[in-house]
Amino acid sequence: MQTSAMLPEFRPASVRALITIMNSLIQGFVQALDLILHLDPVLFGIILLSLKVSGCALLIATAFGLPAGALLGLKRFPGRDLAISSTNTLMGLPPVVVGLFVYLLLSRKGPLGFMGLLYSPSAMIIAQTILAIPIVTALCHSAIVNVDPIIRQAARTLGATPRQVTITIIKEARYGILSSIIAAFGRVMAEVGAILIVGGNIAGYTRVMTTTIALETDKGNFELALALGIILLAISFSINAILHAVQKKGTVPVS
Repeated sequence: MQTSAMLPEFRPASVRALITIMNSLIQGFVQALDLILHLDPVLFGIILLSLKVSGCALLIATAFGLPAGALLGLKRFPGRDLAISSTNTLMGLPPVVVGLFVYLLLSRKGPLGFMGLLYSPSAMIIAQTILAIPIVTALCHSAIVNVDPIIRQAARTLGATPRQVTITIIKEARYGILSSIIAAFGRVMAEVGAILIVGGNIAGYTRVMTTTIALETDKGNFELALALGIILLAISFSINAILHAVQKKGTVPVS
């Protein structure tokens, strides 16, 4: 048996191609760091718009999601189980479906077309808000229902009013509630499908980090794409680090 025939053939051309690709990536990475260190105005304009759009969407989603989650967790009413199941299902809502829905809503022939919001940051905020609300609501509800029932019973035994009982439960669930907000922010920051449909990826107006990465990669301009990728990874890491710290603090027993 000739074992040499079973070994892969050495191809210098393939090795040279691999080296060329690695050199291009390294060069792009160095140029990306240069853009970051020199505070490139285009780069930071895109970053600021991303934070503005996602921040506004998060605030609106929190304003609607927290009361909804608290209502589902604290009150009993007809249709509650259906509402909880629907909210949990909407957590996995495909972004492109949301983008299509908002596009049809805001298009010229849509019911809100007269507002002229399509291909604007406002349309992007609407799409991200729709994606974030189910996350805040469902995780907030989960945090509240997981509060130890003894706390509710103890508060009632001590003569607390229904309002005081509600406040006590929410205080106990505060770390889980904060985690729901952080998780929603991470979702909207990394989203690309919906905002690409409703925002149009217009340079200097609706171009954010995720859509710019997709565009510049298609064009072969890896410098800006890598720079934004580094920053997006740094933001994602920070979000997950904060989320881990919050969850860890929430599991520490109070002495």
